[in-house]
Amino acid sequence: MKFALNNFKRHFGVHRGDKPYGCYVCDKAFTKKSNLTDHMRTHTGDKPYSCSVCEKAFTLKSTLTKHMKTHTGDKLYSCSVCEKAFTRKSTLIDHIRTHTRDKPYSCSVCEKAFTLKSTLTDHMRTHTGDKPYSCSVCEKAFTKKSHLTKHIRTHKRQTLHCSVCEKAYLQKSTLTKHMKTHTG
Repeated sequence: MKFALNNFKRHFGVHRGDKPYGCYVCDKAFTKKSNLTDHMRTHTGDKPYSCSVCEKAFTLKSTLTKHMKTHTGDKLYSCSVCEKAFTRKSTLIDHIRTHTRDKPYSCSVCEKAFTLKSTLTDHMRTHTGDKPYSCSVCEKAFTKKSHLTKHIRTHKRQTLHCSVCEKAYLQKSTLTKHMKTHTG
């Protein structure tokens, strides 16, 4: 393999653990500039890779490639216990835990254990109080995206709006209580 001197130095830096490409938003650092470019999309929301079937967009080309398997129906990974099939190996591994009851993800605060890392992440919010999912109508925040989705459905029914700040409420009693925040 032939390297120019600059390329060799950069390549050797990877083995030393050098991460010269730093994110100015969150201080994460990367060995390659292309990895930083991909990472920056998490902050900008840029999703340049679109599915030609359903138009869902992704920040990474590799994520689009994985997504495309959901349309082709190629389920290459089968469970040896129940024969259920999956498009991704990682999804099969998560599924197998339903049979083994393996819970490798433990809470460092209360020691509850979970089969999925995403479930542990959701659980940790009960300790931190973090509510990253906010309603664009009334600004109410939630710990889980599924709770926000369920909440948004309530806005599809008739809503009562505050005449001062335009917040929306489903019940008159809640609106009346809110109005007191404006009048003191």
